[in-house]
Amino acid sequence: MSTMKKVYVGNLNYQTTEAGLTQLFAECGPIVSATVIMDKFSGRSKGFGFVEFETVEAANSALKFDQSTLDGRQIRVNLAKEQTQGGERRSFGGPKRDDRGHGDRDRY
Repeated sequence: MSTMKKVYVGNLNYQTTEAGLTQLFAECGPIVSATVIMDKFSGRSKGFGFVEFETVEAANSALKFDQSTLDGRQIRVNLAKEQTQGGERRSFGGPKRDDRGHGDRDRY
């Protein structure tokens, strides 16, 4: 049995709001937060979000909404995965920040 109190909600309609998520999942139990993830550049929904509940039982109850319809889309509902702290960053081949030389600039 999981101890996760947060569920991932995927395949959201781009028009779905946090209020819409709250309304759908309210029957499962007390909600701490409902968040639709937005693109920071366009301000548009990325099509997924998270709902955090006060209890594990409420989060498990929310799984019954997997494959249900919200705002005309068949949504996916799964227990959220634990977020790892300070995830590994991708390297694009350049020198690491600590390894950068400053050429002749440091001599003066």
